[in-house]
Amino acid sequence: MDKFSSHVKNILHGFFLAIGTTIAEPSTILPLIVNYFGGSSMLVGFFAALLRGGAVVVQLFAAFHAQSYKLMMPYLRRIFFVRFLAWFLIGVTIIIFGDNYPNITLASIGFGLFIFSFSAGFAAIYFREIMAKIFSHKFRSKTMAYRQFFSGAGGLLSGALAAWILESFEAPQSYGYLFIISSFIMGLGYIAFALVDEPIKEEVSKKESSFKEFLQNSYAILQADKNLQIQVSTFLLAYGYLIALPFIILDAQQKIELDGVAIGSLITTQMIGAMVSNFLWGKLSGEGKNILTARLSISLQIAATALAFGASSIYEYMLIFFLIGASMDGNRIASSNLILKIAPADKRPIYIALQMNIVSLGMFFSIAGGAILHYFNYTALYSVSVAVLFGALYLSLKLRD
Repeated sequence: MDKFSSHVKNILHGFFLAIGTTIAEPSTILPLIVNYFGGSSMLVGFFAALLRGGAVVVQLFAAFHAQSYKLMMPYLRRIFFVRFLAWFLIGVTIIIFGDNYPNITLASIGFGLFIFSFSAGFAAIYFREIMAKIFSHKFRSKTMAYRQFFSGAGGLLSGALAAWILESFEAPQSYGYLFIISSFIMGLGYIAFALVDEPIKEEVSKKESSFKEFLQNSYAILQADKNLQIQVSTFLLAYGYLIALPFIILDAQQKIELDGVAIGSLITTQMIGAMVSNFLWGKLSGEGKNILTARLSISLQIAATALAFGASSIYEYMLIFFLIGASMDGNRIASSNLILKIAPADKRPIYIALQMNIVSLGMFFSIAGGAILHYFNYTALYSVSVAVLFGALYLSLKLRD
């Protein structure tokens, strides 16, 4: 365990993946792309949820099979290829159909995002199981903090790259180039992690005779473990910021002039928030203070959403995205470490899948946000988001390490 080479490959994976996926960041560029092709606020919310939450439907199914696997890497490599192909083809379809067939373009983007996110349901189970096998708990906190720091650095480069492409080419070709170029950058990260030396797992569970039986056993585990119930409820409601996040950029577009440089600046600011905050998250998590990390992250989300009520300048929006970037990485570290600490080794894939499957439902909050904005206004949108986040903060007070 804790090989330096595995540590480096984990960091490289996060670095290149961040550059690739930030190109279509659901809180900045993706809403502008959907809006450009005539998509409504509800479609913006749906696409944002699709990119983040398409994995929900398969995580338990993936865990059902994964609990009996001694090696995860062969399956993860196949998923890496599917995700690369889906991302690359989104860019190709934007360039081919573009303005001439906007409905086909939107449908193609949606299908590509679904495949990219759907396959992540399998990847997440395999990836976390491998991380648990190759790193001890203490070192895992360290390597994840480093990974997220360099992911933030990758996001900075991504913001600069996005700004250059958006300024250099006319829409919609520029949007297509964003996806095509970033898919190859993302591929470098996939190659890096695919070369990790994974040990054979000896403690495996015997797979149930049917998926139905597996679901019944999983539900029994959830019912019996009070800590797991509180934990998944906390991190589910912590996604309350997604009710408002995809629409903050559209609100900003109405109040201030957003050119390619301004959009790139917001992406960069969000990544700086993520990068800088990892010094704090890494220190707290390394000391075993994952619950404090969760509470601080939720508090930052509340502050960011509250600022959106009266924001009217590029600097205020930069502060909002800075806080969002910091809070997202804090929540990610806290939720990952807490579930791996409470999960028995032989049931680890099931615990991971239960938390991810339930918590990931929060990724669809942006659909509710789109509906709220469609029928009401931004004030109502931000108010509901803050209320849900306060619910998460209250539940986090009941978390136990």
